[in-house]
Amino acid sequence: MIRPTFLCALYLALAPLPALAADDAAALTPEQVNAATGDAPGALLRAQVLLERARFSPGEIDGGAGSNTARAIAAFQRAHDLKPSGELDAATWDALGKDATPALVTHTLTAEEVAGPFRKMPEDTMAKAGLESLGFTSVEEAIAEKFQSSPALIARLNPDKALKAGTELVVPNVADLAALAPAATVVVDKSDSVLRLQDADGRVYAQFPASTGSEHDPLPIGEWAITTVAMDPTYHYNPELFWDADKSQAKATLPPGPNSPVGTVWIDLSKEHYGIHGTPDPEKVGKTESYGCIRLTNWSARAVAAAVEAGTPALLQE
Repeated sequence: MIRPTFLCALYLALAPLPALAADDAAALTPEQVNAATGDAPGALLRAQVLLERARFSPGEIDGGAGSNTARAIAAFQRAHDLKPSGELDAATWDALGKDATPALVTHTLTAEEVAGPFRKMPEDTMAKAGLESLGFTSVEEAIAEKFQSSPALIARLNPDKALKAGTELVVPNVADLAALAPAATVVVDKSDSVLRLQDADGRVYAQFPASTGSEHDPLPIGEWAITTVAMDPTYHYNPELFWDADKSQAKATLPPGPNSPVGTVWIDLSKEHYGIHGTPDPEKVGKTESYGCIRLTNWSARAVAAAVEAGTPALLQE
């Protein structure tokens, strides 16, 4: 049985890379974003969407600057034999622009998407254990996760729109991406805070931001392997395994859901108690540390889960 443990909470901030210039704070139209390059309003948002579509993920799409986006740009550049500067130069825009698909599209909300149930998540672990599921807290959160975006971005693209069935929203064009090819090797790079998928020739064909341990609970460096993959896993909390846990608490089993401590995916490693998993806090991935596990956004974890199987090598490196 897969028993994901609480070696996974994010708690320490990492020093960011130099930031790119953020998009203008004003509302952006699809026409602006879909044609934007260089320093034009909406260019960074378009780049984030195209990077995600190319499977060099910037993490949560927000139209803003940050280390995850810079790392995604650099990885995309390396994959296309460009100088890995992490900056959106003309050659990089030319390569990104080969995907002529619009970065922003429209989506009409369905009754199922807005039906819920939605509820505020308690902070206490024991209280969470008493719930039937750890689902979304709001329509805003559910729609943002579906389109791999921050709730603030969805609101910015759709000012004054009610989130109800029949409402047409402007959203990033990242839903229903094709499955990735099977990975020959999974590489987790602590120094770059990323997880990479490699083919049999060692070519990196996908990269995702990752939180990869901490000084107190370091990433278990070494050669391991994937053992099992669980979708929508239950989560087994054992306070005896954690240095800062309240030892008066009892063991508990938390129900599945996107707000589970391990999100919607657990990919078990041959190192006991360690795995690759999702998160209820996608905005923190790659920017904070963990209790030793490898934490991805839920959508990145699902993409990785579909590309691995029992026995896939996992190299965890400095």
